[in-house]
Amino acid sequence: MSRWWREAALYQIYPRSFQDSDGDGVGDLEGVRRRLDHIAELGVEAIWLSPIFRSPMADFGYDVSDYREIDPLFGDMAAFDRLLEEVHARGLKLLLDFVPNHSSGQHPWFQESRSNRDNPKRDWYIWRDPAPNGGPPNNWISNFGGSAWTWDDASGQYYYHAFLADQPDLNWRNPEVRAAMHDILRFWLDKGVDGFRVDVIWHLIKDEQFRDNPRNPAYAPDRPDIDRFLQVHSADQPEVHDVIAELRGVIDSYPGRLLIGEIYLPIDRLMAYYGHDNKGVHLPFNFQLINCPWHAEAIGALIDEYESALPEGGWPNWVLSNHDQPRIAARVGEAQARIAAMLLLTLRGTPTLYYGDEIGIADIDMSQETVLDPAAINEPGISFNRDRSRSPMQWSRDDFAGFSPSKPWLPLATDWKERNAAVQRDEEASMLNLYRALLRLRRAEPDLLTGSYRRVALDADLLAYQRGENIGVILNLSADSAPLTLPAQWRGASVRLSAREARALPAVPDSLAGGEGLILRIGGAA
Repeated sequence: MSRWWREAALYQIYPRSFQDSDGDGVGDLEGVRRRLDHIAELGVEAIWLSPIFRSPMADFGYDVSDYREIDPLFGDMAAFDRLLEEVHARGLKLLLDFVPNHSSGQHPWFQESRSNRDNPKRDWYIWRDPAPNGGPPNNWISNFGGSAWTWDDASGQYYYHAFLADQPDLNWRNPEVRAAMHDILRFWLDKGVDGFRVDVIWHLIKDEQFRDNPRNPAYAPDRPDIDRFLQVHSADQPEVHDVIAELRGVIDSYPGRLLIGEIYLPIDRLMAYYGHDNKGVHLPFNFQLINCPWHAEAIGALIDEYESALPEGGWPNWVLSNHDQPRIAARVGEAQARIAAMLLLTLRGTPTLYYGDEIGIADIDMSQETVLDPAAINEPGISFNRDRSRSPMQWSRDDFAGFSPSKPWLPLATDWKERNAAVQRDEEASMLNLYRALLRLRRAEPDLLTGSYRRVALDADLLAYQRGENIGVILNLSADSAPLTLPAQWRGASVRLSAREARALPAVPDSLAGGEGLILRIGGAA
């Protein structure tokens, strides 16, 4: 059985922001196709596209009104088929973003469901009577703020939405819903897609009794509304694993296909999503690095905890940035973003890169009046403005960074004339060339693909570990130089790659500069 993802690096594209081909200021599928050379030359093995299905765009594609159609903003099915064909022609894989927890309120299913209480699709969504004293059925909060329940005058009940009111949650306890979603997966699998990232998969099943969530004793007023309560009953229910096993069954009926789950949970609860006998998702997305303090000991302890918690046969994975979180360069700065790249691409498991990180895009300047993200509009100054991690890719010094001939839908980072793919392609030690060198080395060294992981004790500011028998990694997560004394088993090692120089070095230095990282070849060392 092919498990290609175990040796692959994944590359997430937010299609609205990758490349515009038709001049409307919004990226599209033809734009992705035109930039496939960049992706292939980068050295990744698979592309994951954020949602491209037909949508009113209340949440920019995470509100689907037709799961079998391409939204006209991105092109049409012919454009998708051409993209898929050319991705495969380059030896790459293509993953789609599947959004099954909720649909758009404009989906025909929901229109039928809300039409009257006797409609056959009424139970396809989650409808409840008011609480005994009136008002919402319970205290569940939307992830975007406010009650997760919206009153429907026409049918006299509330419906549940974990996100916007325009994103009603489907009832995954209903076998007809599950069967319909399985058919949608088969539709795209039959076309030849190589797998799916499943949005908010831990939300699919809710407490059958709809009990109130308990209050969060750690809540503070500067936190999002969702944090007022612990999400004990509104997500991560035991029965969700049966639902996921069914999804996995559909995927496994197509050899060599991949199932990834988006899951924001602590490590101990995350591990359950590998499933009984590893029949859950192949990769429960591991976001632990996103919120971990950027210190050597904290990150080292996190890696150890994650590695030790993995079930037998469970394959690890790592993520630094995505479309919902601040970019890595915005969190840790330019120098440490290089260290983060070396960390991501040398840890054991499957790494996922986020478009633009390979050139070090950090953040964009936006006033509250120009914010488009519905979560940040609902909770200004409290919820992270996801627009800031979705800015257009910076390709060149051409107008609008080569992204579009017209004004992009979101602002560019202010440094786009200096920070773009064309400029960095010609700079030997650029972030882009560092990523390329890391991915080349990863493919060339079997120990970086499948070798074991073991942390090695060095200076407090240094994170060091060994991969397999032949590779050592040393990362300076501080701004200060640190003395470097190699462990006895590493002495005589050669430097395969420097994070600052993006090339090999003639010798191991006596000290490691702040923001420097080294990949060592230690095989044969005394």
